[in-house]
Amino acid sequence: MKLTKISLNNFRNYSNVVVNFNSNMNIFIGNNAQGKTNLLEAIVILALTKSHRIGVTPNIIQFNKNRAIIKGTVKKDKVISKLEVIITEDIKKTKVNGDEIKKVADYISNLNVIVFTPDDLEIIKSSPNIRRNLLNIQLSQISKQYLNTYNEYNKILKTRNEYLKILFNNSIADKDYLDILTDKLIEKVIIIYQKRKEYLDFINQNIDRYYKEISGIGGLKVCYVPNIEFDSYEYEDLRRKMKHVFKKNYLKELNYGMTMYGPHRDDFFFELNGNNLKFFGSQGQQRLAILSFKLAEIDIFTKVNGTTPILLLDDIFSELDLKKRNKLLKFVSSKGVQSFLTMTDLKNINKKYLDNSYIYEIMNGKVERK
Repeated sequence: MKLTKISLNNFRNYSNVVVNFNSNMNIFIGNNAQGKTNLLEAIVILALTKSHRIGVTPNIIQFNKNRAIIKGTVKKDKVISKLEVIITEDIKKTKVNGDEIKKVADYISNLNVIVFTPDDLEIIKSSPNIRRNLLNIQLSQISKQYLNTYNEYNKILKTRNEYLKILFNNSIADKDYLDILTDKLIEKVIIIYQKRKEYLDFINQNIDRYYKEISGIGGLKVCYVPNIEFDSYEYEDLRRKMKHVFKKNYLKELNYGMTMYGPHRDDFFFELNGNNLKFFGSQGQQRLAILSFKLAEIDIFTKVNGTTPILLLDDIFSELDLKKRNKLLKFVSSKGVQSFLTMTDLKNINKKYLDNSYIYEIMNGKVERK
């Protein structure tokens, strides 16, 4: 999968720009606040319909403009697709080859992206919600079943929580309806647990190798932590366990007025040689662990979708020493992945990687190929 071209209209600091891309490595250089990250963000929105950036979603549309438009051309094998995302204050429209796509689930997967930014340290440092969101985004790109199931799960979860409050306040309310909701929820729960477990197991097949290649030290793995302890992730075992958990904790959930158990309370953590990196890892180790996680995801996309995703690396080299920089570039080049990198300059980058790259200078929302 390759993104061959993107055009931006009234998006952040880009009034009107068209950029053609190399099928291998694309490097954007320039000072801070010139628009490098904005360009990567546009690619993410083109793929996922929403930004990966936390707390900066306002100002996507330029001041005094009524909409922003992102268009991109994607080549997958020999098939070319033209994607479009139109953003206004009230709505967001998506199109594929000129046809409007009403459901997000039918749009996502036309362009698969993996993103690494300096803010990704929050994946380790912050709340479980950040880590669950990462799983949801990545799984949604490779499995329409997962995306639809997760959306249905949230709808049933909301209804079940509301009915728990009704039961608590109204002693004559029908508990049978809660049991029906619980059974429906469990059917969705099983799929979500199985997909997440499978995904993280696959990550663990590759993450330590990538961590060792870049850092020279091994022993990294990801540990899945659902808020229920399971002996097995087989369908019947999960269904039996969930029915038991909900039955056993009925009064507890009734008192709290919410569903206390399920994948909406999942978590996972990074472990290096037996130590949880959140508490016993340096910032450098944490950053490389997340980077290794993202690199391991490439193999999953390739296996499931039969094509490589595109890799976005935002300002990562400012955090890596010279040796690690060039090891990462070597890895990215060898995987045949189309990559997009931002950096302030090209100092200390091995020339052989630059020879096969498109290099762009970005200044005040203008993009010029060097």
